[in-house]
Amino acid sequence: MKIDKGSTVITDLLYLPPIEYFAAIEGKETLMIEGHDNYQKQTYRNRASIRLANKVEHLSVPVKGGKGRPFREIEIDYEQKWVNIHLRGIKSAYGKAAFFEYFFPYYESVFERRPTRLFDLNLELLTLCLKFLQHPVRIVVSTEYQPNVGFQDLRGVIQPKESYEVRGIYRPVPYMQLFGLDFVPNLSVIDLLFCEGPQAGRIISQSKKTIEQSPE
Repeated sequence: MKIDKGSTVITDLLYLPPIEYFAAIEGKETLMIEGHDNYQKQTYRNRASIRLANKVEHLSVPVKGGKGRPFREIEIDYEQKWVNIHLRGIKSAYGKAAFFEYFFPYYESVFERRPTRLFDLNLELLTLCLKFLQHPVRIVVSTEYQPNVGFQDLRGVIQPKESYEVRGIYRPVPYMQLFGLDFVPNLSVIDLLFCEGPQAGRIISQSKKTIEQSPE
């Protein structure tokens, strides 16, 4: 497969990624997923943020094992009742959103299939998100780990431990959220999808920070 490095971005595989992630890959033709790295704790690999009535809720997928093991080998811990917690949380947050009934059954079916590995769960959910955003990017999984690939490299860049503001990728474009008077930026992309539906892709395009928009 021939890949144009100038139109390719390589990223970590995140769980229901934040809007910033999609702003970062906006305009790229190929999205290369790093398939040969080690799992890192306290990252977006197994957590996502949604907005409930009184707070921002952080959803976390429990895993078996952890840091230092190959990400593709990390198994999900289904002995914990996280699936019900996540689905109930999403329903509570977005059940009254305009596009909830259209999108939710697709996400629910992925959870109910219970993929064994976190990598597979994340890839299925990411594929759905890109489909609903009508983003034509081609997804490929890397065949080997390459420290210097020549692509735009976002591996390890989008982290929950620091604000999106320090990265210069994402410029929040407010949209109508269900709860609260103040807009909360950079939640999981499902917040945007459930609230805005077919307008979500346009909002992400506007959210991509360009050089001209960046502070001097």
